[in-house]
Formats: sequence, structure tokens, C-alpha cells
Amino acid sequence: MKSLAELAAIRDKMKNSVAMRDGASGIRVVVGMATCGIAAGARPVLNTLVEEVAKENLSDKVTVTQTGCIGICQYEPVVEVYEEGKDKVTYVKMDVDKAKEVVEQHLKGGKVVAKYTIGK
Repeated sequence: MKSLAELAAIRDKMKNSVAMRDGASGIRVVVGMATCGIAAGARPVLNTLVEEVAKENLSDKVTVTQTGCIGICQYEPVVEVYEEGKDKVTYVKMDVDKAKEVVEQHLKGGKVVAKYTIGK
């Protein structure tokens, strides 16, 4: 059995690895994690988004979370970005490299990466 101090140390170490946040931030990023999304590679995309948001110190304004089926299975992995006062942005056929680019350009820089959206 772990001591309370050991458990607290584990919690602190893993804090930035948690995919679900409190939802109080301004930008919400949702990754489709139904079986279709997972089979298409959504898990590494989710992990990358969480890691990059933490690495770029965006955790205070970006919430990364997961959902079930988004309904467009042929475009999985799907990532939706919600910002108050703006239209939802749907990124499709995502991978780890695309996720890093979305964090850098969209979440950090404020510019939608149009080439990865459902309309392109």
C-alpha cells in the first residue's frame, strides 16, 4: 500500500497527463473516442493534444476532453474545437503531427488550420 505522500507525488506527476479538465477554460477541444475513432488512431491524437497543451502552458485556457461517436466515422479521427462566440471547427483524419500543428497554429496562435477541416 502506498503512503499518502507517495500518492500525492503520483498525483502531482500525472496532473498534466489527465485528458479531462474542469471545463472552465475558454477553448474546448473534443476528440471522438468511440470504437470507430479509437480504431482509426484517436487515442494517440488525444494524448498528443493533452501533452502539447500542457507543454505550451495553455491548460488555463484550453480544455481537452473526449466524447463518443461524433457521427462522421469515415473522417475519423475527428477533433472538434469550440470557442465562445465562434463557429465550431471540425478537424478530420487527424494524426499526431496534425494535432501538434493544430495546437501550435489554432490553439496557441488563433489561426484555424483550414487544410485539416471537414470542408477541405
